[in-house]
Amino acid sequence: MTKNLTMLALAAALAACGGDEADADAGAKTPAVGAAAPVAAAPAARATDTPAGVVDPTAQARIDARARAAAPQAAPAVGGADISKLAPATDAASFAAKLDRVLAGNHRNDANRARDVHRHPKETLTFFGLKPGDRVVEITPGGGWYTEVLAPLMRNNGKLVAAIWDDTVEGQPRYRYEGVNRFKALLWSRPDAYDQVEIELFTPPSETSLGAPGSADAVVTFRNVHNWIGDKSAPAVFKAAYDVLKPGGVFGVTEHRAAAGKSAEESFESGYLSEDVVIKLATDAGFTLAEKSEINANPRDTKDYEKGVWTLPPSLQLGDKDREKYLAIGESDRMTLKFTKPR
Repeated sequence: MTKNLTMLALAAALAACGGDEADADAGAKTPAVGAAAPVAAAPAARATDTPAGVVDPTAQARIDARARAAAPQAAPAVGGADISKLAPATDAASFAAKLDRVLAGNHRNDANRARDVHRHPKETLTFFGLKPGDRVVEITPGGGWYTEVLAPLMRNNGKLVAAIWDDTVEGQPRYRYEGVNRFKALLWSRPDAYDQVEIELFTPPSETSLGAPGSADAVVTFRNVHNWIGDKSAPAVFKAAYDVLKPGGVFGVTEHRAAAGKSAEESFESGYLSEDVVIKLATDAGFTLAEKSEINANPRDTKDYEKGVWTLPPSLQLGDKDREKYLAIGESDRMTLKFTKPR
């Protein structure tokens, strides 16, 4: 049984049958809905008992045509590098040059590009040590802010696997179904960037596998750990990241950073976690902390807001109240941690 589908296979299936911005953490304060997904949120495509790489005909009929037809959330930038013409990288230098061209690519929308100053994607991905030929798993990509960078970077240079919620599972919070639709819309918007993305269905706490054991070179996740603390799946998710990695593989984590010594119970509802909490989750799963970075630090973040981290941009949940103040602070103070699986 396989549940991995590349976007190229999904496109072929659709033809056969006629067919931070949304951050991963943006839904943390969205009211939960106990019912099944709304009709507009069609089920995700999924292979059943077919050979690896072959899409089952029943799954083909269930592919979300609405997401395919949906327009991107924001218009792509005018000009910029043509990512359809990016040559595969062959070494560290050409891979770094390819990352520069992706960040300047004409597939990125201006709203996302404006977040680079807060999120430092070049420095962050370089710190995690991604390289040509890697199989990279991105856990819960949300609206795809980092997917927009990772997918064309790894295209023809390895593989990007997006671990997303399974929207055939009923009774999840509504934001999950809506998030899956937005993510699919992104993937369909530019086949020249996203056609090689592979989907892994990942719906904690019930489903936490990230793929075949020992199949990935790197696993990355951005601003998600507090959500896993909230649904009590964090130990299982960290163990899944450990299991899917090859020996020597890297687990890269960024997360909103609480004051040192704060317990998860004290801080996670505000969206923040202390480094100690995240490091313990990782080491309990078997990882070794390889290195910390202050790439995504923000000393202006006082971490004491009425709506928690969602008071700050890009969410700005207080609307116009003190808006300029929070825009001046910028996005949250974040830890950036690199863990490795022992060889």
